[in-house]
Amino acid sequence: MIYSKMWCVVKPSVGIPVFIAAVAIASFSVHLALTLNTTWVKNFLNGGAKVVAAAPAAENTVKK
Repeated sequence: MIYSKMWCVVKPSVGIPVFIAAVAIASFSVHLALTLNTTWVKNFLNGGAKVVAAAPAAENTVKK
């Protein structure tokens, strides 16, 4: 284990919850930034108008 000596300085009962809290805070801040800085996320989460993309007409002409 590369970081085995780290636990001689930081107790696992302190280090592990701090690490998990840091990951949770980072994830929350990324999701908050996406929600506040984009328009499509708000529309998606609020069930905005559904747009149906039409497929282009296929040309069924056979060249002989």
